Amino acid sequence: MNSLFLKKGIFEAHCGILATYGRKHVRGTTNISNAGIKNEKMFAQACSSRSISQFLIQKTKGTKWAVLVARSNGWTNYRHQADVCHAYQILKAGGLKDENIIVFMYDDIANNTENPKPGAIINNPHGHDVYKGVPKDYVGEDVNANNFYNVLLANKSGVIGGSGKVLKSGPNDHIFIYYTDHGAAGFITMPSGESIYADDLFNVLKKKHASGMYDRLVFYLEACESGSMFDGIFHKGLNIYAITASKPDENSFGTYCGDGTPDDPCFGQCPPPEFKGVCLGDLFSVAWMEDSDVQDRKINSLHGQYSRVAKRTAANLTHHNYGSHVQEYGDKVVSFDPLAAYMGETSKNHSHDSVDAKSFSTLSSRNVDQRSAELFYMFTKRSQVDNNVKHLGELLFGVEKGNEVLHTVRRAGQPLVDNWDCLKSYVKIFEAHCGRLTVYGRKHVRSIAKICNAGITSEKMDAMSAQACSS
Repeated sequence: MNSLFLKKGIFEAHCGILATYGRKHVRGTTNISNAGIKNEKMFAQACSSRSISQFLIQKTKGTKWAVLVARSNGWTNYRHQADVCHAYQILKAGGLKDENIIVFMYDDIANNTENPKPGAIINNPHGHDVYKGVPKDYVGEDVNANNFYNVLLANKSGVIGGSGKVLKSGPNDHIFIYYTDHGAAGFITMPSGESIYADDLFNVLKKKHASGMYDRLVFYLEACESGSMFDGIFHKGLNIYAITASKPDENSFGTYCGDGTPDDPCFGQCPPPEFKGVCLGDLFSVAWMEDSDVQDRKINSLHGQYSRVAKRTAANLTHHNYGSHVQEYGDKVVSFDPLAAYMGETSKNHSHDSVDAKSFSTLSSRNVDQRSAELFYMFTKRSQVDNNVKHLGELLFGVEKGNEVLHTVRRAGQPLVDNWDCLKSYVKIFEAHCGRLTVYGRKHVRSIAKICNAGITSEKMDAMSAQACSS
């Protein structure tokens, strides 16, 4: 079907009738229409001053910057640092300089005593080492929210430890942020210090925009319930385009997991047998990076990547119940920038973890939701936190109403919680009485948000949490 703009004649009215050659751009205007762009003035401006190709594929005038964050630590979380190392290799091969790439990772995987390939990290079963050459800007305890915020805001005096490298971007620069982590409703975590809550992240990004120190910014986020970091909070006008691995209430998945046995099959590619117990990558992350490896980034847009990655990430939802629905937020007009504007151009010699284009959309290995990935390595008792939250709901709202209130679903487009300070405070109250929430336990943050939305006082939350977790 032709795009809305061609149906109405808007594009041709301002840019001329499309000849046989020009009709190749129908796909481009269709993508613009599908993204919900309805500003006719953009076409008038574009065709009065620039060529059609310049309009559909804009080039970066300034410097390309990137911030890459692997939040987790520990051998069972192999995949997060593997993802970030692979992302670095893509950007480096695309021409970005180390001085413009800032890397956060705990750095306890490559030289881990359990690593069957000491000093190396791979991101797919047949991949090359992606660890070599990766800058160690912020490692260990220096991977924290305070440093992340100050790096984004180029506040070097606020950074504690690390290389001191900050995002000193200018008004014409393009910024790419990639963050891979465990997540929960409304926040993503760090290995030390405070978690990153959605409202705090949004406020930092607003400050960065107000400073005038970038032209456009792209944010890729891999985490369970990652859509909740932007849904109902993020608004247009900041020149920021975000893609998340999952919907606000949905898990994201690890991939390249499994042993290839009847009890633990691998659908597609298995990891090497010596990597038993870990996932080599995350499904959404591997999808966008393997896509970036094989596409011509000068002519393929962010929106095109979003479409291909969303298809691959959700490919097995219907029949095998794994995968997630990739989401996009913010200024969708940014999505028509070429990938090269943020990731650099594809290197002819770039071969890190690449796959051929034909196989990209059909690859299917064993995928495991991030909260369950640790079960490849160890089993933990989960019933206690489930029972504690259930009991808390009953104490606060009654036996009949408790479960209903804690599982009420807000309509799409609403933020997770009305008062973010309440959520942060009540999570701390719950953890003080019931123990620190594990990766699995963080799924209950959504229930704590419902308690805030119901207007429960902090005094009552404190008293009932103490009662719920002592019985």
